[in-house]
Amino acid sequence: MLMTKRKPATVGEILVEEFMRPMGLTQHALAEAMGVQRKHVNELCNDRRNVTAPTALILARVFGTSPEFWLNVQRRTDLWEAMNSPQERERIMRARRIGAAA
Repeated sequence: MLMTKRKPATVGEILVEEFMRPMGLTQHALAEAMGVQRKHVNELCNDRRNVTAPTALILARVFGTSPEFWLNVQRRTDLWEAMNSPQERERIMRARRIGAAA
């Protein structure tokens, strides 16, 4: 994976800027389309909720995308945050490669 200092766009940013705003969707309208509570959509939009497999499937159905699109956005954000968190980076660096299985 190509690591960069620039933080990737989050699910919330993409959801709002690339989908909701251009389509004129409110959080309420999206929640109804998704069949979830508005709080769920609000937390996605404000990056307080991660995209899970079921949510990715729902977003894909609502917007005509693939579930992989949404999961990949989440994965890029998670990896970037892990590599740019001093605590996580320290924990990662402590890990050692093991030899072939005996």
